[in-house]
This record gives sequence, C-alpha cells and structure tokens, in this order.
Amino acid sequence: MNTATVLAVIAIAVILFFAARYLYKEKKKGNHCVGCPYADSCPKHRQGTNCGH
Repeated sequence: MNTATVLAVIAIAVILFFAARYLYKEKKKGNHCVGCPYADSCPKHRQGTNCGH
C-alpha cells in the first residue's frame, strides 16, 4: 500500500467513527428520527415510532 491509500483509508475510518458517534449520541438523547428536520414536532416521534418524512 502506498501513502495515499493509507491516508484515504484513515480518512474514511475517521469519518465513519464520527458519524457513528453522532448517531449514538442522538439515539441516547432519545431522538428517534436522526437528521429529520421535523423530529421535534412530529407526532410519530412523540409516540416513539419512526418518522415518515
């Protein structure tokens, strides 16, 4: 493996780590619709089910 390949793999691993960390923190806060702009006002969110948006 050359240097560019190693750097690309490390960059992808870092991006995946932070994405997984963000999802974990949002789920831990109780946000069932991660990334949905209507998550706080959605009636399905209040019922504990997934958003349909």
